[in-house]
Amino acid sequence: MATPASATWRMLDRGMQDKPLPRGADAVWHTGAGIINRLIPRQSRLMQQAERIVAMEKRYAAITDAKLRDEVLELRSIFRLNRDHAAALERAFALIREVADRQIGEKPFLVQVAGGLALVRGCVVEMATGEGKTLTATMPATIAGWRGRGCHIITVNDYLAKRDAEWMGRIYRLCGLRVAYIEQGMSPEARRQAYLADITYCTNKEVTADFLRDRLLLGRLRGLSSALLTKISGGGRKPLDRLVQRGLSFAIVDEADSVLVDEAVTPLIISGPAPNAEQTNAFRHAAQVVAKLASPADYSVNARYREIELTDQGRHRLAALTSSLPGIWQGARRREELATKALVAKDLYLKDRQYVVSEGKVVIVDDFTGRVMPDRSWRDGLHQAIEAKEGLEITAWKDTYARISFQRFFRQYEHLAGMTGTAQEAASEFWQIYNLPVVVIPTNRPCIRKVAPDLVFTHTAAKWQRLIEEIQQVHTAGRPVLVGTRSVRDSEYLSGLLREQHLDHQVLNAVRHREEAQIVAAAGQPGRITVATNMAGRGTDIKLGRGVAEKGGLHVIAAEHNESGRIDRQLFGRCARQGDPGSAQAIVSPEDEFVSRYAPRLTAYLRKRRANASGDISSPLTRAAFLLAQLRAERLALQQRKSVMSADHWLEENLGFAGR
Repeated sequence: MATPASATWRMLDRGMQDKPLPRGADAVWHTGAGIINRLIPRQSRLMQQAERIVAMEKRYAAITDAKLRDEVLELRSIFRLNRDHAAALERAFALIREVADRQIGEKPFLVQVAGGLALVRGCVVEMATGEGKTLTATMPATIAGWRGRGCHIITVNDYLAKRDAEWMGRIYRLCGLRVAYIEQGMSPEARRQAYLADITYCTNKEVTADFLRDRLLLGRLRGLSSALLTKISGGGRKPLDRLVQRGLSFAIVDEADSVLVDEAVTPLIISGPAPNAEQTNAFRHAAQVVAKLASPADYSVNARYREIELTDQGRHRLAALTSSLPGIWQGARRREELATKALVAKDLYLKDRQYVVSEGKVVIVDDFTGRVMPDRSWRDGLHQAIEAKEGLEITAWKDTYARISFQRFFRQYEHLAGMTGTAQEAASEFWQIYNLPVVVIPTNRPCIRKVAPDLVFTHTAAKWQRLIEEIQQVHTAGRPVLVGTRSVRDSEYLSGLLREQHLDHQVLNAVRHREEAQIVAAAGQPGRITVATNMAGRGTDIKLGRGVAEKGGLHVIAAEHNESGRIDRQLFGRCARQGDPGSAQAIVSPEDEFVSRYAPRLTAYLRKRRANASGDISSPLTRAAFLLAQLRAERLALQQRKSVMSADHWLEENLGFAGR
């Protein structure tokens, strides 16, 4: 069995997968290759191979458990020696299907087998919500486990990592494999043993943090030769023996769009305290000073790029306002940096949108999931600037010891694959950043979701009025309603409107999240009204109550479009699962924050269009405005993620001479 140190040397020596993105002609060629790659009929080929595997069902159902174990040993030796081929892979998948049926009473469907084959081939697999991605992952994970170099299955939280490891562990153990999981608070020795297992379930945060800690232990060792020399000389035996990981060989990422795209440039940082009283006071002074500045006279706000720039008048006014403040304020550049950071906190980061205040602390709210992230903080002083704005105790400044983005970390795996319910919209990014093609797997049962065209209203007041009417209408028919909002503020506002109409409902957002499982589980009951931010539904099955299917199933309403079409599709995907009936519709306005940010001129024109008495301006043109805004937002987000990666590479290459 490979030790953590020896496998890490191998990882260092192979030069890493994390190379700078191609530029110029290389970038054009790479993009063209991605377009051609999408033309390959992967789905039909995978389904044909999956059919051959399913056809072997009778053979494996007839053999005894002892014979099944003998076949496991034979296949394991084949894959351990890398002598595998198509026939061996098909035998292995057929065997794992039978093991799953005997151990947990669930046999992968044809489409799950096709999804597993796509993961073996290093693809991002799009499988609709409720199609069983957890079971799908067991087949490629078993193959990777048999190869003897470890397999990491990345989940979105500790609960799912532990649940899935225990739930699927019976399959792996009969296949002769050891399974483990990583969770917050585990000791280094427990982590080392978990990574030495054949299959390890863990979160993106934990696996990346362990990688950084190992990187710190390695210190200046950057290649196989230096590691071997250090080991032979005895000078670095202790640090090398304390490594917990044994290399990055194979990873299957669940909710791949969230981990590899939405959170891609989020840096994971290992830091230590570096208290600085003068700096802490500077944040407090900055919050007080910028409260006296006004836009647009003193500064301009670019909402699309989330930037603020002081005007000449603003610079002079800032200098006058801070003339009596101590040393740090007397330098023009530092003074303007502090003020700009405080203005960004004041104008672009809003309470109950980007963050909430809980127990006297600023807690970030994930834009894409609506979940609170208590273990995260904004960097470069932004978090402290927001704390100062809210009048809270300011967190002490910290020195960074090591950092890496999830984007760069996952590019370092030798073999990477992913699963998600929404991947098509990000297909070009998966290819450009990770060289991962996207494969769409059909549903096991036909999807009968009815998606109605958007309703567009001139003003938000008219939009909210129509939304209340829609809820009342569906509620009266005895169907459950799930309304998705983009922010805590909007969910609370809608809750107030519903109370005025005496409509009983449940609210699920970053503030009221403790009963999430119970609220979501009951969201499909007859006549139930649930108001939720984007947090409800990922990894959660909303089951329909008695008689609901006959009435049309769950009705989902989007109160505002999101910056990515994937997030809208995730919301709509919470109805009509696994062949159930359901319907969805968006009720929106040009005054919505997202569309006014990315298509300001077009939305200004739309607000002037002639509307009926209710303010309805729905038409192909008005609906196209929202699509245009989404395309602009997605393109800008991709450019920003690519620029962050390029900047990281530039810093590493050009500042590498500085040493530790």
